[in-house]
Parts: sequence; C-alpha cells; structure tokens
Amino acid sequence: MRLRRSLKTAALLAAVLLGALAWWLWRDPYRVVLADYARQRAVAGLTRNAAQVGDHRWVYAYNDEAPPGAPTVVMVHGFTGSKENWYPLAQRLRGRYRLFAPDLPGWGESERKAGADYGFLAQSERVARFIQQVAHQPGSELVLLGHSMGGGIVALSAARHPQDVDRVGLFDAAGVRFQDNAFGLAVLRGRNPFAVFDAASLRRYLDIVFYDDAAKPYIPWPASRIYIDRRKRDAAFEQAVLDKIGRGEERFLPGSQAARIRQPVLLLWCRQDAVIDPSALELYAAQLPQAQRALLDGCGHMSIVERPAAAADAVNRLIAKGQAR
Repeated sequence: MRLRRSLKTAALLAAVLLGALAWWLWRDPYRVVLADYARQRAVAGLTRNAAQVGDHRWVYAYNDEAPPGAPTVVMVHGFTGSKENWYPLAQRLRGRYRLFAPDLPGWGESERKAGADYGFLAQSERVARFIQQVAHQPGSELVLLGHSMGGGIVALSAARHPQDVDRVGLFDAAGVRFQDNAFGLAVLRGRNPFAVFDAASLRRYLDIVFYDDAAKPYIPWPASRIYIDRRKRDAAFEQAVLDKIGRGEERFLPGSQAARIRQPVLLLWCRQDAVIDPSALELYAAQLPQAQRALLDGCGHMSIVERPAAAADAVNRLIAKGQAR
C-alpha cells in the first residue's frame, strides 16, 4: 500500500513537472535553443551576464579566471551571429586571458530597438562604450577581435578609439571591396543570402558559411523548427542591417578607416571562405602593414568554429608578439 502511494506521488510530481515544462516552452519555444546555448556556454567555461550600456541592454558571456594583469579579450560576432560563435575559441583561450563575448545590440539576447541604427559606425561606438564600461580593467591590455560584420565594427572601434584598444584581430572581416563572389553579388542585388525560412534554406545557409562538414552544427527537430521561426521573424531586421553594411554608404568604411589603426593587428581568413572572399585579407593588409597574417586551409567563413585551435594559436601569437611577421 505504501509503495503504491509513493508511485502515485512520483507520477503526480512528474506530471506536474512535465506540465510546467510544456507551459514554459509554450510561452517561448526559443528557450529550447537557449538551453542548448547554456550547455555550450558551460562546456566553454563561461558565465552569462547582462549590463545596461548606453541605451541598450547587453547580454554577454565571460570568464575572468586569468592571472592578475592578464590581457582582456573582447570578441565581436558577425551578421546573423551571436556570442555563441566564439565559444570554441574561448574554450581554448580560457585561463590565460579575461574573456568577454557579447551579443551585439540588436542580435542574440541583447536588446533591439525599433528604428535604431545597427550599421558599422553606430555599432562600433557601442562596442567602444561596452569596453569602457564592462571590459576595461586598469593594467590589462585590451585585445579586440571581430568576425565578419564584427570585424568591420572592430576595425572602426580600434581606429576611432585607439586609447581603448591595444591589439586587434580581424577574422574573415567585412568592410572592403573584395573580389566578386556569389554572396557579394546577391547582397548588391538587394537579397539576403543568409535568409532562413524553411529547412532547405537553413541547409543552404549552413553550406554557405561552413566549408568543413564536420564542423557544421547539428540542429535536430524541434530546435531546427524553432530556430527557423526565429530567423523568419528577424527577416526584416536582417535586410535593414544589410542595407547599411552591404549596400549603403558605410559598406567600405571599415576598410578606409583601417589605415588609422596603429595597434598590432592579426588578419585571419580561411582559403575557402564563400562569404568574405580571401582577397579581402590583402585589401586590409594594404592598409595595415604591421599586421600578422594567417590564411587557413580547409575551412570557410566560420574560421573561429571550423579551426578554433589554429585561431587560438594566432591570437596567442598576436598577444605575445604584437608585431608584423
């Protein structure tokens, strides 16, 4: 009799918990994706935090388990990306440096405001304020890394706020007139080659940004359906940002301003990048004679995910030497 009562109690508790979980997910199905992001964050040894910086609420991942005076590394993601893109690299840098990987305003978990400017220049000023308010630590060098769109943003932040940035890393960075490819031509025609609205377009998106099949993320159902729905809701926002950074007057501003960067620089690309053609590396290098260069093979646009060990080695060299090779 007592055993039956215990089993009934356990079954009732299980039903209540399942009901609570179903209600929680019904209110916001994207929590399925966020739960996996939390798992990835834990594996990378990072902690989630938030801060009000200027007129936006930022969400970021960080790790400060580093020796006293260790350099601070701030990592800025690209178009349609998020802080999670940096986790494979952060995992390899953890313990040596203070690490910050924010979601840019408008993206990921950070705040988005209707009608706000999320182009290269506006975001570069926001990144500078994030450094000053959240990441800055007296006596610690500030290393600012940017991937893709984030690379263009970082180039402007470093050029316009040299007092806040000691070293710069541009990974597959946007912001220069690279050699024509299918992605760039589609953007100039007014399209969003990264648009995701069904399972087929999700596969196409992953095929564009990844070259190494082994590095492509596996997104099982229902997470895939939830992610697709989120990207569909973001379609107008993505187009508005592309209008600024891909087709507007700012599209080549990072490259033209890069000549003002005097700090040590790392330029890292993948040879098979189908988004920002590797010719962009030499265009940036022409403005940055002090830059260290790294051209990796067997990877595409997502160098920081496809080749995180090589990317970490390059960052370590930048910090250790900080001079042109």
